[in-house]
Amino acid sequence: MRGDDQQQSGMFSYVSLEERIPRDHPLRPIRKTVDEIFRAMNQDFDGLYAKTGRPSIPPERLLRALLLQIFYSIRSERMLMEQMEYNLLFRWFVGMEMDEPVWNHAVFSKNRERLLNQDVAQTFFARVLTQAKPHLSDEHFTVDGTLIEAWASQKSFQKKDGDGDGDGSQFRGERRSNGTHESKTDPEAKLYRKGGGQEAKLGYLGHVLMENRNGLIVDAMVTQADGTAERDAALLMVHRKWRRNRRWGPRKPIRVGADKAYDTRDFASTLRAYGVRAHVAQNVSALAAVRSTGGRHGMRAMRSANENVR
Repeated sequence: MRGDDQQQSGMFSYVSLEERIPRDHPLRPIRKTVDEIFRAMNQDFDGLYAKTGRPSIPPERLLRALLLQIFYSIRSERMLMEQMEYNLLFRWFVGMEMDEPVWNHAVFSKNRERLLNQDVAQTFFARVLTQAKPHLSDEHFTVDGTLIEAWASQKSFQKKDGDGDGDGSQFRGERRSNGTHESKTDPEAKLYRKGGGQEAKLGYLGHVLMENRNGLIVDAMVTQADGTAERDAALLMVHRKWRRNRRWGPRKPIRVGADKAYDTRDFASTLRAYGVRAHVAQNVSALAAVRSTGGRHGMRAMRSANENVR
């Protein structure tokens, strides 16, 4: 029998949000873990807010919403608020009722900028690692970096002194560099090419230190994009891990793996100074290019390359 296509909506709902979410949904254990961490951070949150005034967005809800933005790769906070309007799964995870009004995206961004500073983010991440400690390796790690594209177009990359003609849309044949140009919409973004033959893009560099037992991230940071940022960030993250291991007592030497982008004399020697064993892929292409020149010029180039290639 064909059902009747009723267009009239119901006035009341007798099914709660808790009942609508499947019992085996992967967000359930994540929500439980996150709530435990928030209870432990209650005093940290209290120190961020005044005792009087208009109540702001609860920090717990703010951070849960930001986690959803990461999990589901939502590209803007405006779109996150749109999803919160009609997505019952998102409302349940954040802790909002079914008919509770959603925040304005500008208000959400302002609260996020005030709350999510480096100290709060590091405290939250450290407590996550504490819960995951039984699954983490203390000896074997891998470090890597990736280009994070900025939300800025190539047309916004204009001369710093403002002497350029037009709005920057016609830049073909123009010589542009980070020293003379900057993005008018995101000044901190840098023009960067990830590899030879690839397109230069405005962006940042993201860096992670991952333990090799279960592939979990134990440290992460974002820097401006330049030629040494990957190695500098890797040394900083490895040093932080090395200091934590020293506080915990004598342990086996740390081993760190990396690709050929990290194959420089300074990077390897600094890790050795920490007592860290580096397993870095050799940059054989640079050596092959040097050897192919031959003669005196080849020897001079070889000596120069040896300063950078381990």
